[in-house]
Amino acid sequence: MRLDKAAAAEDFEVSKVVAIIRGMEPDVAVKLAEAYCRGGIRFVEVTFAQGGDPAPTLESIKAIADRLGGGMRVGAGTVLADGQLDAAVAAGAEFMVTPNTNPGLIRRANAAGLLTMPGALTPTEIEAAHAAGADYVKVFPARAFGPQYVRDVLAPLRAVKLVAVGGVSAANAADYIAAGCHGIAVSGALCDRRRIAAGDWAGIEVVAREIVEAVKIGGERL
Repeated sequence: MRLDKAAAAEDFEVSKVVAIIRGMEPDVAVKLAEAYCRGGIRFVEVTFAQGGDPAPTLESIKAIADRLGGGMRVGAGTVLADGQLDAAVAAGAEFMVTPNTNPGLIRRANAAGLLTMPGALTPTEIEAAHAAGADYVKVFPARAFGPQYVRDVLAPLRAVKLVAVGGVSAANAADYIAAGCHGIAVSGALCDRRRIAAGDWAGIEVVAREIVEAVKIGGERL
């Protein structure tokens, strides 16, 4: 698959939401992605389990890309090593998310044509990620400081495109967007294990739609 980073970035500037899938078997990951897609989310991140078997993550990425490639962009999360990145690209990933700032990995992902979202928290880390070529910088964990921290960081670092991750939900998504974030990523608020166990995909779709609407409200407050 030939990657089109410019098109992916354009799509993210419009949709602004990444749904995070962590620790799910491929069949469940696909059902979640389908529910998210019906709710209006267009980006889904499947994370690697560090120290665990990478196969379920890679199988999930491939299955989602095959099933929803026309309406959902799938990426790899918690990428910490070159081998994980290469395997994710082979499986069909279009973007890379990391919990930390690794300049070498950022450059390698950029060279492969992936949209890059490395993690950082302090202004020094955020600027380092940006300087290494990150398309977006994932503020993680955002819950530690909240939307006001985003405003404070962006005052001197206006060129950096931030994505809030960690503790983000429909209740505070608008606040992060209004504070200046270019997007958000959501895990627990979407990946509700009780709803998954009950097969309540419609309920998960509703939550996805609520988050999408909250992001639109945040954009209106800018």
